[in-house]
Amino acid sequence: MTKPEGLLQIDLLGTSFALQTDETPQYLDVLYNHYKIMLKQVENVTGGSDPLKTAIIAGILVTDELFKEKQKHPANPQAPDLNDVEARALRMISRIDQVV
Repeated sequence: MTKPEGLLQIDLLGTSFALQTDETPQYLDVLYNHYKIMLKQVENVTGGSDPLKTAIIAGILVTDELFKEKQKHPANPQAPDLNDVEARALRMISRIDQVV
């Protein structure tokens, strides 16, 4: 079964929902798989007893990766604009809140 363009089905930590975005399915798969890896790492270290804490810690780790990468390439015109990243994150959070 193929996913519609820009649809990301989230099934993590006991919750399930879909996000509609402007991104390609390939990009969404890479993004989602990277986040799932981070979640698994956090669960392994913390025991994964609290899904909310696990999700927050994984989010902080992903953000840490972003900032470290930006520090390596401060003049890189290809680097993501943090305002754009923040705006996208807020839109996704808003969509999640509507579903949950």
